[in-house]
Amino acid sequence: MTAGLNLFEQQARNRRLTVAWFVLFILFFAWLGFGGDLALYLAAASRTEGQVAYRFPWIGVAVTTIAAIVAWVAWRRGPQQVLWSTGARELTDPQTFEEKQLVNVVEEMAIAAGLPKPKVYVVDDQDPNAFTTGRDAASSCIAVTTGLLAVVNREELQAVIAHEMGHVRNLDVRLMTLIAALVGVIVLLSNGMGRMLRGGGGLLGGKGRKGGGSGLAIAALVVFVLWVITLILAPIISRIMAMAVSRDREYLADATGAELTRNPAALASALQKIEGHEAPTTHIEEGAAHLCIADPLGRDVNLKEGRLADLLATHPPMAMRITRLKGMAFQQLKATGQLPAT
Repeated sequence: MTAGLNLFEQQARNRRLTVAWFVLFILFFAWLGFGGDLALYLAAASRTEGQVAYRFPWIGVAVTTIAAIVAWVAWRRGPQQVLWSTGARELTDPQTFEEKQLVNVVEEMAIAAGLPKPKVYVVDDQDPNAFTTGRDAASSCIAVTTGLLAVVNREELQAVIAHEMGHVRNLDVRLMTLIAALVGVIVLLSNGMGRMLRGGGGLLGGKGRKGGGSGLAIAALVVFVLWVITLILAPIISRIMAMAVSRDREYLADATGAELTRNPAALASALQKIEGHEAPTTHIEEGAAHLCIADPLGRDVNLKEGRLADLLATHPPMAMRITRLKGMAFQQLKATGQLPAT
C-alpha cells in the first residue's frame, strides 16, 4: 500500500484484508476440527463392504463446542481481565489538568464517531501508550498511560483517542478477543490430540479391502498425515494469522482516527513521540500487547520491515505507519488546495 492512498481507500483495503484473514482463520480451524473426521471416515470406508462405519463427525463437533464455550467466556470476562492485569484505574473524578483534558477529549471523539462515551482508565506507567478493550461500543473502555498524558499536546491526544475510537467503531476489540480465544483453543487442541495420537498409534490401523478400498486407505493415510502435521504446527500458524489480523487492524484504526480528527499529521506526531521512548510499558503484559497503539514490550521485530517481521510482529513498523499518515496529510492538503505554489 502506498502512502498516497486517501483515508477511505486505506480503510476499504484494510477491511478487505482483515475479512480475508478472518475467513482463512475460520477455514484453518475447521480443518483442525473436521480433518480428523475425514481421515477416520475414509479409513472406515476402506475397511467395510458397502456400508459406512464412521457416521458422525465427533472430533469436529467436540472441537467446535469447546471453541464456542471458550470464546464465550473470553468475550464475557476478557475486558475486565485486561484492565485488572494492567492495574488500570477508572477515571471517575479527574483531578489534574491532564486527566480533565483526557475526559474532555474522549467525550469529543465519541461524539465525532457517533458512539457512546467509553469509560476512561489511566495506567500508572511512564511509557506512553494507550489501548481499548470491551465487548462492544456500549461496554468499551479506553485506557492511557500517565506517560502518554505527559508527552502529547491536545491535538496529539485527540489523534490517539480517535485511533482508539476507531478500534471501537470497527469492532476490532471484539474480533481480537475472539481470535485470541480461538488461538488458545487451537493450542489446547494441538497438545491434547498430540497426546492422544502418541497413545493410540492404531487410529488408522487395519488392512483395506481389495480394489477401491486400497485407494480409500491411501487417501485416508494422506489426509491423516496432513492433519497431524497441521496439528503439530497449529499453535505457530494460528499465532501468525492472529498477528496478521492485528497488524491490519492497526492500519485501519490509524486511517479511521485520521478520518475522525481530519488531522493525520497529529497522529503521526503522537506516534513519533511514543516511538521516541525506548523503555517498554512495564504494566502491560504480553496477553494485552496486541490491544495497544504501540507494542508495549519493545520487541525489535515490530521495528523492522520484510517478510520475517510481517510474520512475527504484532504491530506494523512504526516508521511505516508514520509515513502513511504523513502521506494522508499531504493528500489532504493537496485536495483542499493548501499546498504552497511551486
